[in-house]
Amino acid sequence: MTRLFTPPPDDGAVAQIKQLVKQHQWSDAALLTRMAATPQAVWFTSGTPKEVRKAVEKTMKQARLTRSVPVLVAYDLPYRDCAQYSAGGAADTESYLAWIDGFVKGIGDGTAIVLVEPDGLGIIPWYTSINGAQEWCQPADADPATAAADRFTQLNGAVDRLAALPNVSVYLDATHSGWLGSGDAADRLHKAGVERTDGFFLNVSNFQATEKLQKFGSWISQCLWFGTNDAEGGWRLGHFDWCGSQYYPADPNDFSTWGLTDQWYTDNVTNAANPPSGPDVLAGFVIDTSRNGQGPWVPPADHPAGDPQDWCNPPDRGLGLRPTTSTGVPMLDAYLWVKIPGESDGQCTRWDPAGGIDPVRGYADPAAGAWFPQMALELVHHANPAP
Repeated sequence: MTRLFTPPPDDGAVAQIKQLVKQHQWSDAALLTRMAATPQAVWFTSGTPKEVRKAVEKTMKQARLTRSVPVLVAYDLPYRDCAQYSAGGAADTESYLAWIDGFVKGIGDGTAIVLVEPDGLGIIPWYTSINGAQEWCQPADADPATAAADRFTQLNGAVDRLAALPNVSVYLDATHSGWLGSGDAADRLHKAGVERTDGFFLNVSNFQATEKLQKFGSWISQCLWFGTNDAEGGWRLGHFDWCGSQYYPADPNDFSTWGLTDQWYTDNVTNAANPPSGPDVLAGFVIDTSRNGQGPWVPPADHPAGDPQDWCNPPDRGLGLRPTTSTGVPMLDAYLWVKIPGESDGQCTRWDPAGGIDPVRGYADPAAGAWFPQMALELVHHANPAP
């Protein structure tokens, strides 16, 4: 089992723990200390190629000193998060790939797990999905004719550079079980070069239940095989859109029906001509369990019209399974804490964007990435399994 790297804690976490000790709230201080001392990812989100190289080198050195393997997140794509709470990123493809070159040089011959661009395949500017759906992200300053193709050029370029490193495991974005269907996710992963990586990641910065994500990940892995299987004249090739998913034949709102999609993969992959010899030949995946211990938040049924932003600082969520590379689940390479638990998702205003506050919490949330003391305590109080 791999020993995963624990980065220095967020300054906000340190300040909160000190304040709790000062107030003699020993139990909460101990819970937050345990959370901060758990292996977590290190995010790289900006800077020049030289700056990101130095930042990555610093983390790699810290990991070597502790004889552990860091989880690194590359997060600097052009049109990142489509100008939402985590907006930013490189100016264009050339700038992005230069930034990736710096990132790669920072890793060198060290050992690392790299997650490439959360939401990078979930939100693609001016994209038309495998099902014909138009992407909502349509930046005015992006060329509708080339923006989607540029995204795949950028991700393939990142894959080529990272996969060339001798000791690095590389994973691409496949969103989560409440977002893309497994066929749509597989199609996007294929276009981004997933076959040259170790697989894909799920649930980064989200709250979907682990049992659903395990099934979802196994379906994507098998769908990738289905859509690239050239047996029997190659009639399956490119047909990721035929794959079973959480939307059909399963009902996404009734987990008891997800066995129907399991059966689709039994019929069309396990029992297909020239089937995969075992789970080890299928794409692997990792799951972010940092905040999914209580599953997703369900907004109140009587909330006003408008977007409830159920992904943004939902109340009463909990820490999930602790990070490990020993999962006991076929194709599932690791549970990781990718989103730093305790950091805000952004200044959520939900269905009341003019109000300036989070109407569920009754106050303004911290900016994206800032420490959120109230949410940090919620996560440790509602951890599942309990700490």
